[in-house]
Amino acid sequence: MKKSIVAVGMALLIAGCNATTPEKPMSLKEQYEAALARTKAAVEKAASVDGEWRDIRWKKSKKRYLPKAIEAAKAGDYEKALKLLKIAEFQAEMGYKQAIAEKNAGPQLYGM
Repeated sequence: MKKSIVAVGMALLIAGCNATTPEKPMSLKEQYEAALARTKAAVEKAASVDGEWRDIRWKKSKKRYLPKAIEAAKAGDYEKALKLLKIAEFQAEMGYKQAIAEKNAGPQLYGM
C-alpha cells in the first residue's frame, strides 16, 4: 500500500513538473505571424462597421501601416513589422470603438 501511494505521489510530482516547464519563446517571425492575424481580424472588424481609419491601409495615405508591415516582414525586418502592426491594430480597435460610439450621431433636435 505504501509503495502504491509513493508511486502515485511520484507520478503526480513528475506530471506537475512537466506542466510547469517553460515554453520555448516565440521567434520574431512567429510573433509577427500572430500579430498579423490579430491585426487583420481587428481591421476587418473595424471595416465591418465602417470604422477603419485612413492610415491602416488606405491607398491615398502615406503611412499605410498594414501594407508597410507586410513589406518589412518580407524584407526580414520583423521588429519594424511588429511596431507597424501594433499601430495598425490599435487604430483598428479605436476605429471600431469610435464607429460604434457614434453610430447614432447626427443633429439633435431639441424642443421641437
